[in-house]
Amino acid sequence: MIARKVPHMIYGADYNPEQWPEEVWEDDVRLMREAGVNLVSLGIFSWARLEPSPGEYDFDWLDRIISLLHENGVMVNLATATASPPPWLAARYPESLPVTQNGVVLHPGARQHYCPSSSAYKERASELVRRIADRYKDHPALAMWHVNNEYGCHVAECYCDTSAEHFREWLRARYGDLDTLNEAWGTAFWSQRYAEWGEILPPRSAPTFANPTQQLDFRRFSSDALLKLYEMEKEILRGATPEIPITTNFMGFFKPVDYWKWALREDLVSDDSYPDPSDPEAHIKAAMSRDLMRSLGDGAPWVLMEQTTVRVNWRERNIPKRPDVMRLWSYGAVARGAEGIMFFQWRQSRAGAEKYHSAMVPHVPTETSRSWSEVSRLGAELGRLDELLGARGEAETAILLDWESWWALELDSKPSTAVRMLEGLYSFYEPLYNTNVSVDFAHPGSDLSSYRLVVAPNLYLVTDDSVENIRRFVADGGTLLMSFFSGIVDAQDHIRLGGYPAPFRELLGLQIEDFVPMATGETNRLDTTGGETCDLWADLIHPEGAAILASYTDDFYAGTPAVTRNVYGEGAAYYLGTRPEERFTKLLVERVCDEAGVRPTAEVPPGVDTVRRKTGAASFLFLLNHNQETVEIRLPSPGRDLLTGKGHDSQLTLDPLGAAILQEERHKVDV
Repeated sequence: MIARKVPHMIYGADYNPEQWPEEVWEDDVRLMREAGVNLVSLGIFSWARLEPSPGEYDFDWLDRIISLLHENGVMVNLATATASPPPWLAARYPESLPVTQNGVVLHPGARQHYCPSSSAYKERASELVRRIADRYKDHPALAMWHVNNEYGCHVAECYCDTSAEHFREWLRARYGDLDTLNEAWGTAFWSQRYAEWGEILPPRSAPTFANPTQQLDFRRFSSDALLKLYEMEKEILRGATPEIPITTNFMGFFKPVDYWKWALREDLVSDDSYPDPSDPEAHIKAAMSRDLMRSLGDGAPWVLMEQTTVRVNWRERNIPKRPDVMRLWSYGAVARGAEGIMFFQWRQSRAGAEKYHSAMVPHVPTETSRSWSEVSRLGAELGRLDELLGARGEAETAILLDWESWWALELDSKPSTAVRMLEGLYSFYEPLYNTNVSVDFAHPGSDLSSYRLVVAPNLYLVTDDSVENIRRFVADGGTLLMSFFSGIVDAQDHIRLGGYPAPFRELLGLQIEDFVPMATGETNRLDTTGGETCDLWADLIHPEGAAILASYTDDFYAGTPAVTRNVYGEGAAYYLGTRPEERFTKLLVERVCDEAGVRPTAEVPPGVDTVRRKTGAASFLFLLNHNQETVEIRLPSPGRDLLTGKGHDSQLTLDPLGAAILQEERHKVDV
């Protein structure tokens, strides 16, 4: 189980009782019992209430609500309240406010208005955390600690003078001396050589392109600066309560923060997720994010810390979730390893910027609310899933993702700024999802030996260690599928000389002469049976032992290979030098999966998502119907549906937007 004090599937929400008079609290706990809530996140934005003026603290109200929750069987994920400083902090310490790249100071009136390097913020935040930890460390309702909230969501980087000073300290630790830094940054270009540490600044607004390695290092520094804040609070909490798990909520594929580094510092991974209901592929993108969360925790269960019951408040048009979608998407998270389903927030606010953001308790009476009915149903069902706790997913396929490569890939001054990391990831994830192949995400330097297939989309920046790791994976019998603009630069964003992609030439059996970025709307065609088109990018490939699987048919590079396969050691490496249309990518993915011996979880109708989790000898098959029609599913093995208690032998009927979790009587390897 994720939290020892909550020995069931976690169900709850962010709870903000300070927004309501105390007479509402009794109604809150009554409704929590009705909905099956067993955990709430408390105090996330309460700093101004807890410390209304500098050094004056008011915990009486928090004492009362925590005790009331505990008396009613609701445990607490207690927040450190540091995500939104009170106005007095900025008034007394104006230097604590963050500054943008253009020198604009961001003022109070919203949230996250603090510079990550501000000593005033750190001192006041640390003292608040100490007082909270000391006061509640022995409270029986405390089940989990919630540090800050959504680090970097609004202020991922600060360019103030204090941040500049801390950036220089970070650079000293990384490089040691100026000669090493100048070499790493390539400052011989454009007369940028630094003679004194004090000359170095963050990459503030400049006449034209800033130094690429300076930009890359500032992203590394900024992620680390936020991480230091998290670790500052974590150290205080750990000292007070060694046994209570500590987390901070992630935000899916959030570019500014390197979640691989962060997840190592968390006791459990938690995520905030808000797929767009108007997007017909929202459930696939959500599944991709869920697989990332499971992977960040090395397969361990995680918590969906925030989602919405119906709609958010921050899109231009906040389309609602249709009936049953919230339940279905929640089980999509459980299928991919979540053992906690929570919402923002418990009671819908009557004031403030998020008053139109849906909540478990809506503005309208619960007796007439469709969403409340769905919330209560989900809570009752999750209460029946104790057998599932501790079950882990299985994947034979990994997609490589490195935040540092992502940052470097999307810096300016590239052959094409239209090459985007998430689009590259999704172009391979989607066909794998649609064929019900389970997927992990992995860092290029992590242990890949458990996978049959590894996919490397646009792995632009790669370290020597990661190069050797990928090479060894293929040599030992693995199958690799790599896409264009990979292996181009080293960790300092310097070109790897010797012909593109220099570190992978032998592995791939090819050399790339040059790149041909395509104009918007421009396409080429492949000499395949289907004559599929491609766009965005074309590598001019010269085979050096690789077999040609497809070539371009048009333009000055007609006849040049576009897709290759090379035998290397005991394995094989495929290379995709362009962005083909979806049909071709699907066929290519099916081919490499077949060669690698990767099989789908189960054979099901289109639009049905199927995932398997296992614990000990028990096996659980999730079946999620994203269609608007009923489907008939042939089961790979008999099983009992944990949601209904009904047994199924060889066939199961799944309602539109329906879900089933079968505890299988036996687990077939070949399905």
